[in-house]
Amino acid sequence: QAIDRNAHPWASPATAGSTASRSCGARLVLIPALLLGAAAAVAGGEHGDNFVGNAVGEPGRAAQVSRTISVDMSDAMRFSPASITVGQGQTVRFVVRNSGRVSHELVLGTDAGLKAHAALMIKIPEMEHTDPGMVTVAPGKTGELLWRFSQSGTVRFACLQPGHYDAGMQGLVTVAGAANAPEPGGHGDHKH
Repeated sequence: QAIDRNAHPWASPATAGSTASRSCGARLVLIPALLLGAAAAVAGGEHGDNFVGNAVGEPGRAAQVSRTISVDMSDAMRFSPASITVGQGQTVRFVVRNSGRVSHELVLGTDAGLKAHAALMIKIPEMEHTDPGMVTVAPGKTGELLWRFSQSGTVRFACLQPGHYDAGMQGLVTVAGAANAPEPGGHGDHKH
């Protein structure tokens, strides 16, 4: 089936038959369309719900870290530990190791925000994202995330690489109110 190359916005009469101009032009049209779609998703709450207000906290400062928590990510699509307890107001340094052979990430967020973001990642698998409450780690490497948990309640975390969330790569941070907060040394997670 013949395509009228002059009907496409990226084709000019002089370059209408050029494969390079079609390919490059297609990218020039596709990239803004993808950016507009991603912007609409963020504005519509699909991508940005992870960090609405203080629902999950805020980026931490190194000088205020009161606890370090090591988390392992594996190709079994699991975090270890998958359940963490911290205190309200506590700033935590997450040391996140990827013991797998594929890229993984730890993304903090709300349940609804993480679900929507995971669905968006499946639609646009090559999408790169850098949100303040996340760290992406290459296979065999370690990354860090500093986070201050300003609200009591629960905060979810997940790997949003395409398919990983649906495979169960999810976890939960319980943020205890000030009266129930773990001791700064991390001894609130176990009994003596």
